[in-house]
Amino acid sequence: MTRTAFAFVYLLCAALSARGAEPTVHKLWPGKAPGETKDIGPEEYIVPKKGQLEVKRLAKVSEPTITVYAAPKDKANGTAVLVAPGGGYNILAIEHEGTQVCEWLNSLGVTAVLLKYRVPKREAQTPDNRAMVQDAQRAITMIRAKGKDLGIDPARVGMLGFSAGGHLTVCTALTKERLYDKTDDADAKFGHVPNFCVLVYPAYLTDKGGSLKAEFVVNKESPTMFFAHSTDDPVTSEGSVALYSALKKAGVPAELHLYATGGHGYGMRKTQHPCSKWPDRAGEWMQSRGLLAK
Repeated sequence: MTRTAFAFVYLLCAALSARGAEPTVHKLWPGKAPGETKDIGPEEYIVPKKGQLEVKRLAKVSEPTITVYAAPKDKANGTAVLVAPGGGYNILAIEHEGTQVCEWLNSLGVTAVLLKYRVPKREAQTPDNRAMVQDAQRAITMIRAKGKDLGIDPARVGMLGFSAGGHLTVCTALTKERLYDKTDDADAKFGHVPNFCVLVYPAYLTDKGGSLKAEFVVNKESPTMFFAHSTDDPVTSEGSVALYSALKKAGVPAELHLYATGGHGYGMRKTQHPCSKWPDRAGEWMQSRGLLAK
């Protein structure tokens, strides 16, 4: 092999190592997902309407999955994060609140797991996002069950969500009851509540009076949480403030970042607003919690 060819192979191997292994997809349920009674048709990407942002919108999800983005071996620290894109429980903003987030987490040495949860909401379910919470609970359980293979610590499994995905994250963190019948040994052996949460402009947390909704019961055992929200967000930042306050009163460590401007739905996109620096702040918070230490 010539020196040039050897150098090329070396650089290629180094690049692949730095990027980590190719993502792997896993079905959440051994058969049909619980409660599924109707055929909603095949998944599809919705083409943006004139004037809409060029955002990848995945619709009609009936076969939920997790996609594992393993951390590069030279950076891997044993922490894993389940990523829940937003989309109003109608679609999934699968790229700027999904795959790009996983790439950022990998850069921190974190194994990222993209949750493709069921959308839109199913009819006559209680709570009305029951299918989505089932998917998230099952996903957290599966990540822990695969901990040895993934090289992650089952006690360092977090969840990160945007908008409706933030609401889903809160529901998953604060719902002690498993909302589906146990399907295998993983459900019998591992818990479904994340150890920590990162919430970026979470939605649907407050009632009409601006108070935290009654279904969100916080106590000293609730997971630690990080919040990022913009004051001018039409999805009110009062939700983040109310949940942060409840955590503080319960003695649960939490960190809240409120930005003057930035609106809603920016995800990983860089803008002129300081809120686009939220990944830096979230990374610092994870570091301070010991979640990025090997």
